Amino acid sequence: MTLLANIEGTTRFRWLLLGSLALNLAFVGAAGAVAFRYSGPVPLATISRIDHNVTGRLDSLAASLPENDATLLRAQLRTDAVKIATAQADLRLSREEVRKNLRAEPFDAAAMRAALEANRVARDHFAQVLQNAIASAAGRMSIVGRSKLADWPNERDRRLVQQ
Repeated sequence: MTLLANIEGTTRFRWLLLGSLALNLAFVGAAGAVAFRYSGPVPLATISRIDHNVTGRLDSLAASLPENDATLLRAQLRTDAVKIATAQADLRLSREEVRKNLRAEPFDAAAMRAALEANRVARDHFAQVLQNAIASAAGRMSIVGRSKLADWPNERDRRLVQQ
């Protein structure tokens, strides 16, 4: 009886060892495939063009304009930098308030609605400040610059903005 039990234990151990070996090979193969996939050069030109912040988008807008008009837009943005930064800070604070209300326990729907309304107002104010800066600069731009401004974002920029 002990010989039979010993043989069954050895058989189980062999199957367990074989299964473990197969799983290890699968994991090593998967890790190797991932390492091989990401070992090539990263297309940095594509990555560097993706910019989701306001500064990047405004720089992209200015870069699409003729040089003199781009200078006008950048000067106007520098002039309104404090207004823009204040409106952006208010927007970020209102977003944080929304997050805080979402995480609150117990949840208060009325406070959440108030935070969402404050966020909408802050977002609208931020957009208005940016639009006023762009409109002020556009008033001094050439017809070519205003035309380029009207066409912005172009097809390439439109794809980047939507990402």
